[in-house]
Amino acid sequence: MTFDFDDMLRKIKNRQWSLADIDWDAPGADTITPELYAKLKPFMADLMWIENVGARGFAAMAKKAPTATLREIYKYFHAEEQKHANAELALMRRWGMLDGDEIPEPNVNVKLVIDFLDKYSDGMSLSFLGTVIPMLEVALDGALIKFITDEVPDPVAQEVFKKINADEARHLATDYAVMDLLGHATVRKLFIDLVGGWLNPSLLIGVLSYVPLLNKMRDNVVAMGVDEERLYVAMRRFKSVGERSAYARRVPMYQIVKAHAGMVINRGHPYHIVADALVKATERIPHRLLPGQPAWSKELTYEPVA
Repeated sequence: MTFDFDDMLRKIKNRQWSLADIDWDAPGADTITPELYAKLKPFMADLMWIENVGARGFAAMAKKAPTATLREIYKYFHAEEQKHANAELALMRRWGMLDGDEIPEPNVNVKLVIDFLDKYSDGMSLSFLGTVIPMLEVALDGALIKFITDEVPDPVAQEVFKKINADEARHLATDYAVMDLLGHATVRKLFIDLVGGWLNPSLLIGVLSYVPLLNKMRDNVVAMGVDEERLYVAMRRFKSVGERSAYARRVPMYQIVKAHAGMVINRGHPYHIVADALVKATERIPHRLLPGQPAWSKELTYEPVA
């Protein structure tokens, strides 16, 4: 069945929401216990920045979109991811986790991925971005937000993440439709995209950022007292949905990302020796050598703007 991108764009436009729609002073903030607060503060800071990873990816994908409709969809997705980040900042402020106008620092691995996307994503092909970004959305955004909705009793948080989940469902439906679309290309075009992408030296930087990010987020999930299987269930979804399309299966980068996901969810795989070592190595990078917060981070705000 052909995906109707025009209908999706109409749905996106009709289902927009803003921070001003939420009553941030409603009762329920006191449901966050001191024990949950201590774990939730770094978790929310990371989640907020992961939303911005998605936002930066969609901004780059908008420049590669083959149609005006898809370009506009990606522009909306870019704005929605930024809105999600702002809503999560607003929740942190509601729970007393921010000091004035403070914007929390991302962890090292998120910071490295954002810096990579800022520098190199505009030069990457849609076949690369269109397979890696969905995996990040499924594995990180989906799994982490699922934890919040299950474990955080604050009714305002439940309302916010219900709206975010609805947005993410549209993102993922479009992501998989784009993978299907990419798979209609000729074998020659698919091969050229693959080889051209992997010959780009900057891709190694991306791999060295992406690999430890997934394992770091697994560590964060476990630190919250959550079974890491939740993360793996979300990652299996990438494969199960992608396999429904014979065309998506033709995209070489989909096969590579799927194979990588298979290694990530197999805790006995030697891959984890390397990935966990990269996590430890990145933690030892001196702070002065890490990239600063990007200029666009100044747009982040917990204010309930429309």
